[in-house]
Amino acid sequence: MEITRISVYQVDLPIKAGAYKWADQSFAAFDSTVVIIDTDEGISGAGESCPLGPSYLPAYSEGVRTGIAVLGPDLLGEDPTQLDVINHRMDTLLKGHPYVKSAIDMACWDIAGKAAGVPVHNLLGGSFRDEVRLFRVINRGSPDEMVAELQQLRSEGYLQYQMKVGDDADLDVRRIAAVCDELLDTETLAADANTSWKTHEALRVVNSAEGRPLYIEQPCATYDECLRVRQHTNLPMILDESMTSPDVVIRGAADGAMDLINLKINKAGGLTRSRQIRDLCVQLGIGMTIEDTWGGEIATAAIAHLAHATPPGFHFQSSPFHEYNDVTIADGGPVVSAGHMRASDGAGLGVTPDFGVLGAPVVVIS
Repeated sequence: MEITRISVYQVDLPIKAGAYKWADQSFAAFDSTVVIIDTDEGISGAGESCPLGPSYLPAYSEGVRTGIAVLGPDLLGEDPTQLDVINHRMDTLLKGHPYVKSAIDMACWDIAGKAAGVPVHNLLGGSFRDEVRLFRVINRGSPDEMVAELQQLRSEGYLQYQMKVGDDADLDVRRIAAVCDELLDTETLAADANTSWKTHEALRVVNSAEGRPLYIEQPCATYDECLRVRQHTNLPMILDESMTSPDVVIRGAADGAMDLINLKINKAGGLTRSRQIRDLCVQLGIGMTIEDTWGGEIATAAIAHLAHATPPGFHFQSSPFHEYNDVTIADGGPVVSAGHMRASDGAGLGVTPDFGVLGAPVVVIS
């Protein structure tokens, strides 16, 4: 099997709630890139890369499309089912920029699943669960607004929440107290600062929350700053933005820097690299939130398949990003119900892109 064409599409994903707010940032929509890879055997695959704006990580949407235009010509003629070969080739052609490679790798997994006639989760190790446990984000707001949002999400069947903090440490103390006071014994809460606290602010906030039923997620910008906070609190720690590669995960495990990591497919560079980090975490005994930076039905399908294939005790939660968006870019996305989602049992990712929504490709490589 050979790659014969790579088509690249740009699509905006407006937020149903009007805006997505975290730390000191707010977006009304995200710019997503969809990649369709065609082969000489008539099998096509879909992938998606959607950075969370240009200042969240060293990644931006225009860079995805520019990077694919650089990589694409040299991937023509390659076998997309040879996933490690494809990733080695991409790393040879373009140093770094994992967010560029993610959609290409995801589309190749879709093709591999279709060629084998099985869902992607079968290729990732098999399905350990019938459905994937979800969390929903409580947007940054006043303490009362955040409590009201938790109550609304609870009414929709969710039991796990990630509250966005980080823009004002004094206000964050009050936000956390208010939301924790509302929390039921059956519910789970993380306070995610998305790197935004200075170390002294993080220490003050986590000390105020000591004894609360709370996870602290990525309080500061750097690994070393987060480690210092970890060393001064008994609250369980999730690291996200600083967990960029297997070697950092190994270092974190050796330092006792975290109890869980947030494994984002786009940040890792695709399902191939995410699978490697997942397997490493299983060996090291580290739990995982499995998600992506953002996306529609295609990216969410990849999240669901990887989460299905993660052993019990290691999958902490995932996020249904396509549920946040006001546009549907593909049919067959994961089905969400009562705080859980289920990936399609169809071959590959199980999604069918809606080209009426995607429009004409912005780049075609053939």
